[in-house]
Amino acid sequence: MEELQRSAADEQMVEEQKRSADIERARRQQILRQILTPEARERLSRVRLVKPQLAENVESQLIQLASAGRVGRQITDQDVRDILDKLNPGKKEVKIERR
Repeated sequence: MEELQRSAADEQMVEEQKRSADIERARRQQILRQILTPEARERLSRVRLVKPQLAENVESQLIQLASAGRVGRQITDQDVRDILDKLNPGKKEVKIERR
């Protein structure tokens, strides 16, 4: 009987954690919708497919800036590209020579 109560409590705790994670994710997405242009959001979603940790870092920084009131305009695709270049300096450029 005690095991059933423990498992029910564990399930309830897991459910509550999922709900709070969903609420936090929705809050983050709402903030990003307000501060990013559609093109910038699209670029971040593509980056997330390849480097999820990098995208998470950029989003967190942008949300912190927005929360501090330091974002005076919408962030464009070019702004996101500049941020990504600064955070990922080891990027290699590939040059193709045709002969």
